[in-house]
Amino acid sequence: MDEIYRALNGYPKRMIRLSALEAIMGNFFHTYEEYAGFILKLEQEGILEMVKSKGRTTRNPSLAFQYRINKSLLQTGFHQEIQHYRNKFHPSINLDEYYKKDPSIWRHDLPYLIKIDEYIKTFGFPEESVPAPERSFELVQDEKWLTEKGGKELLERIGLFHSFNIIPVSDPLMFAIHPNLVSKETQFHLIVENKTTYQGLLPALPSTEFSTLIYGSGKKIIHSIEQFQDQYPVNAQHHFFYFGDIDREGVSIWHSLNQKIKAHLALPFYKACLEKQPIAGKEYQRQYTEAQEKFISQFPQKEQEQLAMMFSQGKYYPQEILKSKELQEIWRGSDWNRWICKRY
Repeated sequence: MDEIYRALNGYPKRMIRLSALEAIMGNFFHTYEEYAGFILKLEQEGILEMVKSKGRTTRNPSLAFQYRINKSLLQTGFHQEIQHYRNKFHPSINLDEYYKKDPSIWRHDLPYLIKIDEYIKTFGFPEESVPAPERSFELVQDEKWLTEKGGKELLERIGLFHSFNIIPVSDPLMFAIHPNLVSKETQFHLIVENKTTYQGLLPALPSTEFSTLIYGSGKKIIHSIEQFQDQYPVNAQHHFFYFGDIDREGVSIWHSLNQKIKAHLALPFYKACLEKQPIAGKEYQRQYTEAQEKFISQFPQKEQEQLAMMFSQGKYYPQEILKSKELQEIWRGSDWNRWICKRY
């Protein structure tokens, strides 16, 4: 009956009517007697407390028309269970996050936590790095657990993702190299969201101060950037610039990427877009408020107002609004050191 306990714990109000209880529990019992018996059990345990002023039904067994949910008792048992496993598990497994989570997350994760505990106690932490599906199978006998079933998030929750030396599985990072700049101590890298922009800029790469031009391929860059160090093992101070569509989705991609690496906005390109007329047609896109506010804050006040108006009207600037020749001139002619110094 874990589902019932979770539903009661997540119920938005302290008081609950009998009709609401029936809606929560109705599918779990075949007869009224079974259903009423379970509610009376919750009464005996103190989890449900009758609201006396509302009275009781005349059916047998009799139930209260309204109850008060004692959520502290629901949480007490939950916390005691976590404490039990804290004492039982390997000390490297940190369960603190579960005290703040819904009990359903704990119950979902527990079978995997038991397997991880068994692995650590049997083999310790691996010294060799292997791809995520291989490590996933070793840990829980499911090669898709880490990449598709929340395994990465679970390991991060208990503070052990990096301890298992997991090579992320994502598309390879796609980029072109400026060979003359590979040995520089400070290096610039330009990431562009779309293929057309990548192809338009590529001929100009040898005449810029950038070591690489990276094709982001939309959202894929959020994961593929993890492979940068492996694919470009150059010891230098690396600075990344990003240029994507000025729409809600493009802004969200930059924001997610910026949380993984410091991704400076390639402002000369964005400013050139803002000199043109925006296009209608992105009203359907989901709004990412935090990402949008962070993006707009990178611009001077006048352009902040322009961007806020554009987003409110559902308009956008695609990267393709800048032609290849224009892109190349901006890339060659801008002082990119100036934008490195800008605070984010």
